[in-house]
Formats: sequence, structure tokens, C-alpha cells
Amino acid sequence: MKTAYIQATAGISGDMLLGCLLNVGLPIETLGKSLEKLHISGYRIEHIESSRGMIRGTQVIVHQEENTTHGYSIHDFTNLVQNSDLSEETKSKSISVLQKLEAAEILVHGEGHELHELGDLDTIIDIVGVIAGFESLNIDKIYCSPLPLGWGIINTRKGPLPIPAPATSHLINMSNARVVPPTKEYMEAGELVTPTGAAIITTLASFDPPSFSVNRIGYGVGSRDIPTLPNVISIWLGETEQSLEQNVVSTLETNIDDSTPELIGYVTEKLLASGALDVWITPIYMKKNRPGVTLSVLSTLEYQDKLLSLMLQETSTLGVRIINSNRYAADREIMTLNTSLGNVNIKVKKINDAITSISPEYEDCKNIALSQEVPLYEVFRIVELEARNILGII
Repeated sequence: MKTAYIQATAGISGDMLLGCLLNVGLPIETLGKSLEKLHISGYRIEHIESSRGMIRGTQVIVHQEENTTHGYSIHDFTNLVQNSDLSEETKSKSISVLQKLEAAEILVHGEGHELHELGDLDTIIDIVGVIAGFESLNIDKIYCSPLPLGWGIINTRKGPLPIPAPATSHLINMSNARVVPPTKEYMEAGELVTPTGAAIITTLASFDPPSFSVNRIGYGVGSRDIPTLPNVISIWLGETEQSLEQNVVSTLETNIDDSTPELIGYVTEKLLASGALDVWITPIYMKKNRPGVTLSVLSTLEYQDKLLSLMLQETSTLGVRIINSNRYAADREIMTLNTSLGNVNIKVKKINDAITSISPEYEDCKNIALSQEVPLYEVFRIVELEARNILGII
């Protein structure tokens, strides 16, 4: 499996990711042909060899005509992608990045907020360019190191904002991305993770540490020369030997015989919303033949303490059992497909780089069934059939 690892030493931005891809072997002609499929004009991409500190790499600069610098909305960008000649994979991932970016902006500013800096044409160029670049390099899995948090204030067209920018902070929080608290070097560096960079990397990458053999390394250079650290990020390309990903998970369990069904249902929902991988209830009989339940919670090690505290606080239990075990998981990917019924997210399962199954997301299908008055089973059937045709699955 072809694997990419992003070493985000100086943060993440769209232009630095493009620089990495070009430096590691993506031809500029290939990038240009991919962006031509967006059918937009008024920009020019410049790539130059540059250095920060003692490290050389590729710096990408997107030059825009004055009338194309701002004014786009997420809806405008989404329409550009949907009406383009890009591959379905690039379309799906680009729309996912845009949707995540929009969700973060809404959390900060509310519905209908103007994008300001993010409304520039270079936003969609960065997003589509990076995603199409990874596709051109045939990368199957992307990992990223923890993201360094800068410190201070950044001046925008509409006034000052804290660093990280609020949208960036929400993107990190929404994705449970790992971060590096600011040290002196990072505190003097200003903004390191941009909203566009955060949206791209939290959508495409896993923040679990990878194990793979490296065969190429490339460097992307940032626009600023920062005195306290080299303003570069690197991409490492290689191969993983296993198609199944192993990680350690915890099963948290407790027996309860003195709670109401309403309380158990509430706790189940809260656990899932707080990072649990899965929650299930098993009917049991306890001492004195009292009917009760075993509340079981599957968690990553990262969320174990948080979920354990929640179980102790929200239930009557006096103790929780913890069982750590290895879990092997097939590769999976969430893709947004444009079907005859509308945009639907589907979960794609892969083994040995081959798609073995697809599953339309229930909530998307339910909303379509309700809004279009189509039986739910028929929505599932239509979406799965069209998804198989789009992805070329028999």
C-alpha cells in the first residue's frame, strides 16, 4: 500500500502541501492539467526552489488577478468542483474538505458568514491541487504528525484574530487531531496551521503514527522566513506491508442494575458523542436475580480516561473494568457521491487496495427518503447501485 506521511514541523498550509508534492515528484504539468478541469481562470501558479534555514525545498505561489482574489463562498467552490471534469475521487474528497471548512466557519461566525480570506481563489486551488496531487501519485493512505500550535494575534481583512484562528481550532477539535502545545520557538512563529491546511489534512490524514518503509522525501517551503524554526514541512512516501491496520483499543465495561432505561439511553448517546468507537448494552441477571445490563464502551487509548470519567459520573456504577486488546481494521474511506437523489456520503471498505464493499450513510438516506417521499429501502438500493457504477464495482 502506497503511504504518505506529512511531517508538519512548521504547521500545515495548502501552498506548503503543494510544494511538498511537487518536490517529491509530482510534475507541475500534471498539477496544471488537474486544475484546468475546474474550468477557472485568472490565476497562475509559480513554483520556485527556495530555502528556509539550511533546508531547501519547493515554494508554491498562487498569483491571482485582482478581480479573482475574493468573494467566493463555500457554495461557489462546491459548484466549481461538482461541475468540473475532475475524477469522482477528487470531487468527493474536495467536497468533504469544503463541507468540513464550512462547518467550522459556521461554528465561529454563524450561518451566511462571508469567507473573507478563505473566499480567495487560491483556497479551491490549494484544496483541489493537493487532493488531485495525492491521487496522481497513487497514494492510498495518508498520515500526519501532530500539528504545532502557534501563538499570538493575526490581522485579517476584518480585524485581529487569535492564533490558531478560531476556524482552525474547531477543525482540529472536530477531527480529534493531535497537536503540539506551543513552545517558545512556536510562540514566536505566529500562525502555523491555516484553516485551509487544517481542513485538508484533517479530512485526508490519520494522526496515528505509521509504520512503513520510506523511499522518497520532499520538502514544501512556506512564504515566511521564521527566525526561530525552519518554515518547511516534509512528505515521506513509502510502502506499508499490511493492508489491515493494527491499533490498541480499550473495552470499558460495567454492570448496572439500578438505572432506568431512559438513563441508559442518555448515557449511550453521550458516550458516542464524546468519542466512543461503539457502545452496546447486554441484558444480564445479577445478584438476587435482579435484571440488569452490562454497559460496554469501545474506545481508543486517547479517549479512555475521558469516557471512563463519563461512565462514573453519569451512571450509578462504583467501578469500571478495562480490557486492552489489539484491533485490526480494514481501510475505510468516507466519500461524497453525486447521485440522482442528491449528494450522499458512502463508506468504502478496502482490503489489499481493492474495494470490497460500500455502505450508504443512513442519515443521508433517511433525509432523502423523508424529503422526497421515497421508501428508505429504495433509497439505499438506488444509492448503492449508482455508487457501484461510479466506482466501477461489479
